[in-house]
Amino acid sequence: MSAQDAGNGVLTVENKEISSAVIKRLPRYHRYLGDLMAQGVERISSQELSVRMNVTASQIRQDLNNFGGFGQQGYGYNVAYLYQEISKILGLDHENSMVIIGCGNFGQALANYQNFENRGFVTKAIFDVNPEKVGTQVRGIPVLHTDELADFLHKNDIKIAVLTIPKEAAVEVTKVLVDCGIKAIWNFAHLDLDVPSDVVVENVHLSESLMQLSYRLAEAANKKK
Repeated sequence: MSAQDAGNGVLTVENKEISSAVIKRLPRYHRYLGDLMAQGVERISSQELSVRMNVTASQIRQDLNNFGGFGQQGYGYNVAYLYQEISKILGLDHENSMVIIGCGNFGQALANYQNFENRGFVTKAIFDVNPEKVGTQVRGIPVLHTDELADFLHKNDIKIAVLTIPKEAAVEVTKVLVDCGIKAIWNFAHLDLDVPSDVVVENVHLSESLMQLSYRLAEAANKKK
């Protein structure tokens, strides 16, 4: 069994802590294995996978050994089996119902991204305070008033809440989410949330990511001088 610590992003597998670096690589393994399956590849060695992913073969073996290994010496990895096992590790072997709070351009873009559903992340409702948006739909998903959020959460088995609202509103909405028992928040609001230790938060600060890209661009330019 596994659980994720909200404070440091460490995954625990049978009392063994898995580093955040390994956790971040798991979705890449899942994506590449999915591509291999689509190409009809049935098995692959760590060396062959390393060439495709630009990750060393030893790193791949170390990462997967945290969860049992899955490979056979002289055979490599069964692609479909490894894909299924990583799906289980990532919690993709069952439906994860979500709500999106904020029906602005970004919230609508997330709701329109059908590939989430292909991964088992199903948006059940979107919430907003704008009367022009309440009562409409985005790709068949109803837009409800934020005042209805608590009642909706109590009546539906929602696993994940997605915040795409201004930081001024995020604190109050987060309190509602926590009080209603939400244990996972995907946070696009421009602040770090203060939540109980049993609530998992994945903060996505787009401006910080863009600034990191800008730094790398400047660094590359400086090396050419």
